[in-house]
Amino acid sequence: MTLKKRVTYYYDEEVGNYHYGYMHPMKPFRMRMAHSLVTAYGLDKQMSVVRPPRASAREMSRFHADDYVEFLSRVTPELAEQDTEHASVYLNSEDCPPFDGVFEFCSISAGGSIAGAKRINHGDSDIVINWAGGLHHAKKGAASGFCYINDIVLAILELLRYHQRVMYLDIDVHHGDGVEEAFYTTDRVMSVSFHKFGDFFPGTGHVSDVGVAKGKGYAVNVPLRDGIDDESYKGIFQPVMRMIMERFRPGAIVMQCGTDSLSGD
Repeated sequence: MTLKKRVTYYYDEEVGNYHYGYMHPMKPFRMRMAHSLVTAYGLDKQMSVVRPPRASAREMSRFHADDYVEFLSRVTPELAEQDTEHASVYLNSEDCPPFDGVFEFCSISAGGSIAGAKRINHGDSDIVINWAGGLHHAKKGAASGFCYINDIVLAILELLRYHQRVMYLDIDVHHGDGVEEAFYTTDRVMSVSFHKFGDFFPGTGHVSDVGVAKGKGYAVNVPLRDGIDDESYKGIFQPVMRMIMERFRPGAIVMQCGTDSLSGD
C-alpha cells in the first residue's frame, strides 16, 4: 500500500497586492489567480494550506550581502531617485524597479521557501509548494531578472543543514543562473537547468558550464532552442534526470517550475 504524500501549500493573500509597475511583465497578482484556481478545483482540500512566516533581514543575509539587504529594507521609488549611486549598483531599474513594498514582497517569497525547507527537514511534509517563490536570478549583492532575494538559495542552505546532498532542478525558460552561481564550487548541491539558450536572458547556461573546484561536474546545463515539442523535451528530460538521480541520490529536491517554458506563455 502506497502512503499518501503529505503536501503543504504556502500562501499569503497579501502577495497579490504588490505591483512592479504598470508595464512590467512580472505581476504578483497572478499568484492570487493561481490560488483561486487551486481552491476552485478543491485542491486545497488535499493539502495543508499555511500562511508563511515573513523572512527577516537576518535570514536573507544567510546568502545575501548585508549592505544589499539593508538597502532593500529601506528603498522606495523616491529614495532610489535620490540615491542613484546605490540604486544603480543594487537594482536594474528596468527589470528590478524599487517598487513600494519590495522588501515585504521578498519577505513573503523567501519566508515560504525557508519555512518549506524546515518542514521537509523536520519530516512534517513530503512535498511543499510556494507559488510566491522561485526567484532564481537574484545574486548575492544585486537584483536581477525581476528577482531581488533568492528564496531558492535560502531554502537549499536550510536543507543542507539536514541533508548531505540537495538537487536543484530548474525548468524555467530562463537559465537558473543565480542558484547555479551560488553553489558552483560545491559537490553537495547538484544544479540542473533546462532552458532556452542563445540571444536570450541571462545568456548563461552553456552545456560546457559544469562547475569548478569541488563543484566540477555538479552543474548540469541543458540548453534548448525555440520550438522544442513535448515529445522531444520528454526524450531529453527523462534520461538525463534518471541518470542524475541514480548517480547523485539527493536527500531533498528543490524544483523551480517557471511556466514561461510552456508554449504560448
